[in-house]
Amino acid sequence: MNKTLWSVLAAICTLVVCASAQMQEVKEKPRMYTYVAFWTIPRAQWADYAKQAASDEKFAQKAVSDGGIVGYGDDTNLIHQPDGFTHDSWFSSMSEAGLLNLLDQFYKSGSTTSAVDIAATRHADAMFVSRYYNWHSGSWKGLYSGVAMYTFKKDAPDNAYDLLSKSLFVPFFEKLLADGTIVEYEVDTEAIHTEAPGTFWIEYLTPNAEGLDKISAALREVGKADPIGGAAFASMVDFKEHRDYLSRTDATYK
Repeated sequence: MNKTLWSVLAAICTLVVCASAQMQEVKEKPRMYTYVAFWTIPRAQWADYAKQAASDEKFAQKAVSDGGIVGYGDDTNLIHQPDGFTHDSWFSSMSEAGLLNLLDQFYKSGSTTSAVDIAATRHADAMFVSRYYNWHSGSWKGLYSGVAMYTFKKDAPDNAYDLLSKSLFVPFFEKLLADGTIVEYEVDTEAIHTEAPGTFWIEYLTPNAEGLDKISAALREVGKADPIGGAAFASMVDFKEHRDYLSRTDATYK
């Protein structure tokens, strides 16, 4: 075995031993699926996009009431890139059928061929699945949404997603959820793969800009208190593929 593999195994073994009690308390949840439609909208049409999103909300509200979905929202990107998306809309369900039934309503309503959608210069869709998530029920305007994308190294263990979620991600975000710093979090992988296998996303919603500072401070404290956990994370993840995203979000969760 080479030194890289030895270091990975050592970090994983240490993480498992140190976090075993904590992991026993964290169990994966039923699968939650999320459909996201990404758009690049010319700046002159941003107001029109907001009006279209408000018009489409009635379909999502009914789907929540009927039990078809558990949450929905819209994001406006704050960190723009030359070839990046400017907006997205999303909705979550405990089944793929719940997503596709709502999507079918959008198609039948004609909203997917609206003038603002046709004006988009780029468009892409994605379907994610999460087994580690939680939220407070309610509706919010102007949240901040943080997303961190990572890709596992080729020699990461097969259960790396579960291992890190149970020992690091869930305990960290549950504390922030309990004290009101965030209102929702999830750790996603793709249900329909359009990215490389082994890619995962950590997502959270915080009510205000101050929440972003609180999350960063809490993350630094965790790094100091649990350097072994951080080393284990670093041993499993290819940081060359890491990307961060920040948006303003309107969201509703059942």
